[in-house]
Amino acid sequence: MRLTMRERKSLTNQVAPRYRGASGEEKKRMLDEFVSNTGYNRKYAITLLNGWGKKTTVIVNGKPVTFKGGNVKRRKGGGRKPVYGPETIEALSRIWLFFGSRCAKILVSLIRDQMSHLEAHPDFGVTEPVKEQLLRISSATIDRRLRERRKELQLLPKRTYTKRGPMIKSQVPVRVHWPMEDRLAGFFEADTVHHCSDSTAGQYCLTLTLVDVGSGWVHLHALLNKARSWMLKGLQGVHETLPFPLRGIDSDSGGEFINHWIVDWAVENDIYFTRGRSCHKNDNCFVEQKNDACVRQYVGYARYETQAECDALAALYEVLCPLLNYFIPTAKLISKEGHGAKIKKVYEQPTKTPYQRLLTDPSLSDEIKAKLTETYRSLNPIELQQRVNEALNTLDVAYSKKLQQKESRRIS
Repeated sequence: MRLTMRERKSLTNQVAPRYRGASGEEKKRMLDEFVSNTGYNRKYAITLLNGWGKKTTVIVNGKPVTFKGGNVKRRKGGGRKPVYGPETIEALSRIWLFFGSRCAKILVSLIRDQMSHLEAHPDFGVTEPVKEQLLRISSATIDRRLRERRKELQLLPKRTYTKRGPMIKSQVPVRVHWPMEDRLAGFFEADTVHHCSDSTAGQYCLTLTLVDVGSGWVHLHALLNKARSWMLKGLQGVHETLPFPLRGIDSDSGGEFINHWIVDWAVENDIYFTRGRSCHKNDNCFVEQKNDACVRQYVGYARYETQAECDALAALYEVLCPLLNYFIPTAKLISKEGHGAKIKKVYEQPTKTPYQRLLTDPSLSDEIKAKLTETYRSLNPIELQQRVNEALNTLDVAYSKKLQQKESRRIS
């Protein structure tokens, strides 16, 4: 095990004086041991030991300057001055927290696209100098300056409670990937997020997640329990409220999707219904990613089981979906190449929102695109995020009230 840098410097302090006064054979033996302990290159070690602690005076601009070899402490306040001042980092931190601790690449695009809304909101403290710096700050700098605050926001590991569907799944076609010609607006992947904490016993709420494969458009729907009637009602609601046609749904092999009610409903509404393979989560990779980014990162892993909690989830998703679809940029996969056991994936920069991708989709009519644009112009991302925060507070209150009632019943 090699020494740390502090231990190396301490060792050099001890070895250097003895090394310079030793004979040739002793130097060789000491050098072998020193290189073995520190891992230094042999020639570098010789130079280091010979010069450690020595003083050298040279003339710089007509003035004598003394240099000393060894462990010189860096003076306080030295080094390059930070480019972005505390006011900029404070404003950046407020924006980052306000919009749900987005990743740096998404946050950069969001700030540049929505600066007119950000500077109009007094709570962010976006003055003219701060605005200039925020418009040129890089994602790497954001990651570095917000690293410590990001460490404070850690969630529990992922869980899955999917149970396979009945034998009707043999009648549902299997889809294992999405060719480019199928990535048109209206083809969705579907999944459910179980809000059951560590136990699947009893009734608990679920979130129905649907993701448009081509654009990344997200639809979230709160379900009171796993009953098929709630799932069917949720899918019907998507079909009726979606601003563009619902053409296909691809789900996993869970029983909440693979049943006669859902299959018959898809046939009646001319919706192409497919499923992924059992125990192959990557068959539904688009929606699996959104389960974490759009659900877990907001509501966590607590157990929600009451009507009040389900209503709070529904109120949250009512304002969260427009925020995600119209204002939050997403990254899309450009290419994927296999090199033996390794797979290289290349993603585009997250500069486009799902709404912007829909505007470039050739399968949508101009009338649909005009309605999308009209909706976009009527929304304000700051107001939406404020309503999201209020809805999260309402969910927390409902959850706390439920725990208090349980504790009261236990005591009584």
